[in-house]
Amino acid sequence: MDQKPHYQLFIDGEFIDGAQGQTMSSENPATGTHWATFACAAPDDVDRAISAARRALNDPTWRDMTQTQRGKLLYRLAELIEEHAEQIGRIETTDSGKLLAETAAQSAYVGDYYRYYAGLADKIEGAVLPIDKPDMHAFTQREPIGVVVAIVPWNAQMFLTATKLGPALAAGCAVVLKASEIAPAPLLEFARLIEEAGFPPGVVSVLTGDAENCAIPLTRHPDVDRIAFTGGPETARHVVRNSAENFAVTSLELGGKSPMVVFDDADLDGAANGLIAGNFGASGQSCVAGSRGLVHRPVFEKIISLIETKMEGVTVGDPLAPDTQIGPLCTSAQIQKIEVALNAAHSGGARIRFGGSRLDRAGNYMAPTLVECPNADIETLKVEMFGPVMSLIPFDTEEEAIAIANETPYGLGAGVFTQNVARAHRVSGRLKAGICWVNTYRAVSPIAPFGGFNQSGYGREAGIDVVYDYTRTKTTWINTSDAAMANPFTMR
Repeated sequence: MDQKPHYQLFIDGEFIDGAQGQTMSSENPATGTHWATFACAAPDDVDRAISAARRALNDPTWRDMTQTQRGKLLYRLAELIEEHAEQIGRIETTDSGKLLAETAAQSAYVGDYYRYYAGLADKIEGAVLPIDKPDMHAFTQREPIGVVVAIVPWNAQMFLTATKLGPALAAGCAVVLKASEIAPAPLLEFARLIEEAGFPPGVVSVLTGDAENCAIPLTRHPDVDRIAFTGGPETARHVVRNSAENFAVTSLELGGKSPMVVFDDADLDGAANGLIAGNFGASGQSCVAGSRGLVHRPVFEKIISLIETKMEGVTVGDPLAPDTQIGPLCTSAQIQKIEVALNAAHSGGARIRFGGSRLDRAGNYMAPTLVECPNADIETLKVEMFGPVMSLIPFDTEEEAIAIANETPYGLGAGVFTQNVARAHRVSGRLKAGICWVNTYRAVSPIAPFGGFNQSGYGREAGIDVVYDYTRTKTTWINTSDAAMANPFTMR
């Protein structure tokens, strides 16, 4: 019998098991079998990783490295990611159940994120200030914010790591990366590429483990300067409370309940494809899933018919198989949550047009499901499903569509499908969401900021400005006069 792979923590340039010897098993969602084990961090491991990061910040090897040299290391990391994209993709698919077609392609594409921030590394500039005082020269410069804790969920690990690690390293920070204890293998494997790229020991460490022994000590640690978190709102509340202990600057990228608004003048075939992409892409396991479909009443039945037809030939199966379009969910708990929501939706008057139950096979498979909702109070329109469940509700007017779309505590993504350019601008401008796609959905780029409003979090990831979030501004004043400083009791 083949021996299961075992993944170690990466701390201060070394691959090690945890200080307390704790390990966990990882389940393959496609088969329901345990396929690997991984080491879990203990509080002592957290201390060691944070201490290594602080030392690296003060070590001339990293501290005095030019910004251009940092950029070259990031370029090298990008190349290595692209070279190993297939391997990392297979590990992620086995560990999380995501389609290999998506994990391999996403792993390769995140190389562009590191390349983008590599290019920005030597463009982090200060300024000479046109100061209003004679005989004074004042200027600003950007310095690394310090030790960064980056917490990443399992559902888009390589992407959500790149949006944090790329700008942090470009700015000269040291990073402790915390992988989810659910499916952490890809990031523990990714640590090998960090080592191979040539980053000095301690600049990046990769941990995983439970809340008590790893996440809480990390986010409360007095030597942490910034926390970049992606995950659920409830966990985020704990992170914010913990950050009160160290006053770490915190950014949150949380969940969503994103609306997709389809008007009767839209290209209906494209709109149907958009709804399918927004709900069944990645098996619905996406923070920007467009799980509230708002459809103009005159085309409501037509859209449902198009979706039903398109979904008839969809293959649900082995995520490693090239013809599979929808794979398993990462955990069985997700299916249980969906079943509860579907039962509540049915009791509230919703109609299940197709799907609605788990599939009778090994693994965590849920049938793609379409819920027809008579009103906005249906449960599947309110809770984040994180599975292949699409809920559609009709609307009659543009104003009504905007009101329904904005009736949510979240505000991450939104979609608008219309061929009326004026309407596209008008409606997208009024939707309360940090990202709005028009006649497309789930497009991302290192050039475009990503983040939400309200309970979808605060702060942005990706884009040119985010690198400054990993810096502090220092202002320096120089007295250029030959005269000695005068009266010490007056402010100059």
